Amino acid sequence: MATIPGWRCGGGAPNMWSWPNDSQPSPCSRKPVFTRLLIGLDGSPSADAALEQAIVLGERFKATLVVGHVAERAKAIEAGAALLGGAAERVRAAGLHADVVLREGDPDTELAALAKDADAVLVGRRGIHTQGAELGPTAASLIKLAERCVIVCGERPSPMRECALAFDGGETARRALDFAARFASILQSTIHIIYATSDHAAGVQVVGAAEAVLSLQGVAFVTHIEAGTPGEVVARVVERTKCDALFAGAHVTRGRTSKVTVSHAEQILRHTDIPVVVQP
Repeated sequence: MATIPGWRCGGGAPNMWSWPNDSQPSPCSRKPVFTRLLIGLDGSPSADAALEQAIVLGERFKATLVVGHVAERAKAIEAGAALLGGAAERVRAAGLHADVVLREGDPDTELAALAKDADAVLVGRRGIHTQGAELGPTAASLIKLAERCVIVCGERPSPMRECALAFDGGETARRALDFAARFASILQSTIHIIYATSDHAAGVQVVGAAEAVLSLQGVAFVTHIEAGTPGEVVARVVERTKCDALFAGAHVTRGRTSKVTVSHAEQILRHTDIPVVVQP
């Protein structure tokens, strides 16, 4: 379906907008998105999927990949070193530069500290001992602690070419919008702006800010204003549009004991299986 201006609705045909093919490149497209990516590895299948996702992004952006492991006990250091050695070989086999970092301590705090020297940190959704659809403890805590964006990966690597944005007009959502615009401008892809509300008129006002930013930057967008809980609406739109990446702001009070709501609920992470880029 072609992107044409002027459509907006709640739950039906979305608002769509694209710039002409001969428009000037967006200023945000000139900024590198990723040059250095940290991957937290713990030996779980989810962490292995995060490494594969990092390789996809590393190949696209020519980024250095930093494979990291945090051993919670001193006796696990040797096993951690072997894990990182295998991971580094996989990265180098893909033609990318790999750095290796091994630490001892609490995985969430150590990864948050290491992430300060990276553009983003990638982790799996679930740890070795995580049951069911629950978010792993390291991923959940890292979202609260990290000062860089956290990419919570799906169970399999994604091309990350069809972008969705959970937007509520808040400060972190606006930062997620700016980051998504930079990302989408390089791929020349469309951003699906998602906002959940039963008040369509109020929703138009909220998403208008995002539409204005993307229009000025020359990034195509589709707006979805739908009734329902935020988590339900985001999951529904992502499924319907087949988006394979979601950008969101983290609504948190910083600290390990704080409760996190990831741009319209941690439910998004529990009920989708695409990479979610959480902006602090």
